[in-house]
Amino acid sequence: MDLDPDLAALRPLGGFFALRTSASPPGSLPTLAQVYAHAAPDVQSHPQSDPLSPQSDSLAFRVRKVAAALRAPEPRIAASVAHQALAARLWSAALGCAALYGRVPDLHPRLLHWDADASAPDDLFLSETRPLPAAAATIADTVLHGHLVPLTAALRTRYRVAAGLLWGNAASALAGAARELDRWARIHGRTDTAARAHALTAELLAHPLLAGTGTLTGTAFRRRSCCLYYRVPGGGVCGDCCFTRAPRSSPPRSSP
Repeated sequence: MDLDPDLAALRPLGGFFALRTSASPPGSLPTLAQVYAHAAPDVQSHPQSDPLSPQSDSLAFRVRKVAAALRAPEPRIAASVAHQALAARLWSAALGCAALYGRVPDLHPRLLHWDADASAPDDLFLSETRPLPAAAATIADTVLHGHLVPLTAALRTRYRVAAGLLWGNAASALAGAARELDRWARIHGRTDTAARAHALTAELLAHPLLAGTGTLTGTAFRRRSCCLYYRVPGGGVCGDCCFTRAPRSSPPRSSP
């Protein structure tokens, strides 16, 4: 089945999978290419002190918004949660299209506009639907190299988040998207869709950037790192966490 311009097949999967398509995204939303360029490690920025808006510094704005919502005691915790959420949106759209259409849209950062103040499905707008082969290598080039490599570099520099934690987030987000897709597919008798999603996920988790981040057993994933969610007030360990119970929290690190 060819990609339709509205990617309508994603809508029944839920808001995290759905992707808005519009040649004219609302307002002056930046592209993710602009977001990554502004947040690049060699760009001088002071996300803890500058006045922020979703347009001026989308990444720092989003981390602050997550920190306020969670009452996170450290910026790096909010950065980790924000990272995993954006990774999940990208994986969900790509994997959902691959499994349902047999094609994926080109999710190049220049084509995706991001509203850092919005939630799914109103956070991402694809300005042009360009079909690509639904191969794991294509998805890896688009999501891993196109998005998560620059996003990880920016968050490591700005918020001192460990690389292993962030790649664990990426793997966890991929496995979570695959699990939701599998659940939907089996409810609707789409075993072929479930099989395609599982095969692609297993191949993507073997990519050098994700290999060793955890273990996939069926649709269950156990990561080897922790996203730090247990450190927010009232938080606990996630279902795929390396911990079976929340470790005792240490005092928050001082900001650099």
